[in-house]
Amino acid sequence: MAADRNSPQTPAEPSTSEVDAELSSPSRWRSLWQGQRENLKILGIALAIALVIRMFIAEPRFIPSDSMAPTLHVGDRLIVDKVSTLWQPLHRGDVVVFEPPPQLQEIGYDVRQAFIKRVIAEPGQTVRVSGGQVYIDQEPLQESYLLEPPSYEMGPVKVPPGYVFVMGDNRNDSNDSHVWGVLPKENVIGRARVRFWPLDRFGTVG
Repeated sequence: MAADRNSPQTPAEPSTSEVDAELSSPSRWRSLWQGQRENLKILGIALAIALVIRMFIAEPRFIPSDSMAPTLHVGDRLIVDKVSTLWQPLHRGDVVVFEPPPQLQEIGYDVRQAFIKRVIAEPGQTVRVSGGQVYIDQEPLQESYLLEPPSYEMGPVKVPPGYVFVMGDNRNDSNDSHVWGVLPKENVIGRARVRFWPLDRFGTVG
């Protein structure tokens, strides 16, 4: 019996060669490339933003020594604010990260070897250490953050314009201004603002 011309026809399955042709067609590869290009563009923008933030706004740092104990410990990780120093002068009590001053670079310290200390005296002030006490302009400095009183004598040292005097909270184990002198403000990278690691000590630095 002849087949009914009006009966539905089962669509033919595409051949393997037709599928391969579709996958290898220029439009298919063009679409895939455009998708990858968009992903790469997004990744590039994200990396550029991260780089700008790190260079000019904020960056993470870790603590390599106990010179700031008990405030900061080895392995603590911080966010350093790099922009506030552009409009807000450094003040006593600020914890700052800075490049080694010229006097340390001259004896071999790498400019990339950042330090972290506390600002103790501002321009125009005079610092003296005597009998386990720091004096600013002859007034004893009240310091609740110290590990122990300094065991050395120093000064007096008057801080010139454009400089600050910095010291570690662990006074007797700190390579700071009492050893190498005043710090140029231009060497300051930024203020230590937040400790984000370890989590159980998360909080502001001060």
